[in-house]
Amino acid sequence: MAHKWSGALGEEKPLVLAGKRVTVMGLGVHGGGLGVARYLVSQGALVTVTDLKTEDQLRSSVEALRGLPVQLVLGQHRMEDFRSADMVVRNPAVPADSLYLAAAQEHGVPVEMEMGLFFRLCPAPIVGITGTKGKTTTTLLVGAMLRAVEPQTVVAGNLRISALELLPRITRQTPVVLELSSWQLEGIASNRRSPHIAAVTNVFLDHLNRYRGFVEYVAAKAAIFQFQKAGDFLVLNYDDPVTRGFAASAHGKVVWFSQDEPVNGAYWRDGGCYWRPGRQVKLVCSEGDVHLPGRHNLENVAAAVAVAGTWGVPVATMAQAIRGFRGLEHRLEYLGQSEGVSYYNDTTATAPASTIAALCCFDRPVVLIAGGADKALDFRALGRAIADRARWLVLLEGSATDKLEAAVREALDSGGTVQLAGRFDTLKAAVDKAHELARPGGVVLLSPGCASFGMFANEFDRGEQFKAIVMAMMGAKVVQELNS
Repeated sequence: MAHKWSGALGEEKPLVLAGKRVTVMGLGVHGGGLGVARYLVSQGALVTVTDLKTEDQLRSSVEALRGLPVQLVLGQHRMEDFRSADMVVRNPAVPADSLYLAAAQEHGVPVEMEMGLFFRLCPAPIVGITGTKGKTTTTLLVGAMLRAVEPQTVVAGNLRISALELLPRITRQTPVVLELSSWQLEGIASNRRSPHIAAVTNVFLDHLNRYRGFVEYVAAKAAIFQFQKAGDFLVLNYDDPVTRGFAASAHGKVVWFSQDEPVNGAYWRDGGCYWRPGRQVKLVCSEGDVHLPGRHNLENVAAAVAVAGTWGVPVATMAQAIRGFRGLEHRLEYLGQSEGVSYYNDTTATAPASTIAALCCFDRPVVLIAGGADKALDFRALGRAIADRARWLVLLEGSATDKLEAAVREALDSGGTVQLAGRFDTLKAAVDKAHELARPGGVVLLSPGCASFGMFANEFDRGEQFKAIVMAMMGAKVVQELNS
């Protein structure tokens, strides 16, 4: 089957997959590699999937591929699978400087990513949303707003939803909303494409284990608008100095959002969120209509209003979507209350800025469970926030935990209220300790501020384990009370 796409110089070239030997590098357990492999098979490609993890480690993804004509090479990479392929598709988690990718390129084999392929093949205009924090909430809220007027709207991307697998559903009239990580943006940058409406929620320090510095990370985020044209739109956070600086390089029309300033776009003022695309100002909703904790979620609502308003969604429709939006699993997810203590799962807080935002949501005593794997980030600001805002800190062992503990102790030298409750090498032991320390009216918060690899398969596995432990504990308490 041949698809039409616009090449780097704007020429039309067919992308023929049938009969082509395609190596998918990185199967993973998030669904991306799985979706790519299934799509390629559906197009008649001869697919080899290779991953350094073993079949046992990738059990769920391997089972999902069972019965399909896919060659699996697991626990290793073989150089011949890269040199002899017609195309290599790399998972976003695979670094671009991999020796295997270099070998493919030396032999003239093109290296693609899922998002690069999707942008080449998608017939519809795309809304793309990125940022260090808030991109998932913003993406799903925009999706809810667009679905209210266009029920066929597709929402995919960095949500464990393969965009390629949804291509058969997409026509020229189908709204497409994508959450895009910095790693996924590498794929569209190499194809010199950007979304019709691009939005950047904010840019903070993150992923410095992948990028050579903050400047390189910022450049990765900026790729979302780098190849826009005059008829496109760029939605930016006016309150964030990095994103505000992007406006100078914009090719399309800039639309702002803000928590404080009455910008041309979406903004909050005196408890109301307003949409101002020009001279006319319309009230969209009030703070009481937002069922998401924390001031940072008001920022996410404004971002969604700016994007959906730019698309043309009526104000009344946006307001209805905001009132009906109840938040996301694993993001400040309320699990319930036991003995007067509230439990929250914020496992997707994998960077210090996210945990700081979570701590700012509570004016009650917090027992914080934090720590994990290192992404080469600075923990000083988080150390200060923990010292000032948490009552107890329960640490999970990991490669970043020494740095986090040191940052908290340094902050305590100049004041603070937090007490360190020890370090634990299992989540169950950490939750048991947090439960022991918490008092009625308080909060137990899992918001690690660090990545999850090592102790967990991924951050979602960490969140699921936390929920299971908490729910089992609550269930045991109910049984105890019934029998007393």
